Amino acid sequence: MVEWTDSERAIITSIFSNLDYEEIGRKSLCRRLIVYPWTQRYFGGFGNLYNAETILCNPLIAAHGTKILHGLDRALKNMDDIKNTYAELSLLHSDKLHVDPDNFRLLADCLTVVIAAKMGPAFTVETQVAWQKFLSVVVSALGRQYH
Repeated sequence: MVEWTDSERAIITSIFSNLDYEEIGRKSLCRRLIVYPWTQRYFGGFGNLYNAETILCNPLIAAHGTKILHGLDRALKNMDDIKNTYAELSLLHSDKLHVDPDNFRLLADCLTVVIAAKMGPAFTVETQVAWQKFLSVVVSALGRQYH
């Protein structure tokens, strides 16, 4: 079990309270698909993903990005039991969707870049430490069924 300080909990809660889920979710997933194009293979049913412009304009990608971000709400609400909170989702991604678990880390990195850009100077070192810790726990939980 991960130990969270009151400060870390406050930082994570603050980030989520100011999130525009549609904007940040879309930008994060689009960034991952553009920067790491091999991750597009899991989105074959999402239509044309041939270049950055089509990815950025794709409503299915935007909707899935929003869905992913709302999925992180579950981790926020269950910070003391993230592993069990994501057990079913981990199983889905490993057994049914066969998603390479490294994709979770790549998306977490892209999400961090997008949030840091949005927050600007408010994304302090302390903020990043707490945020990276949170995402690391989520990524580990999502990859749990792979081990």
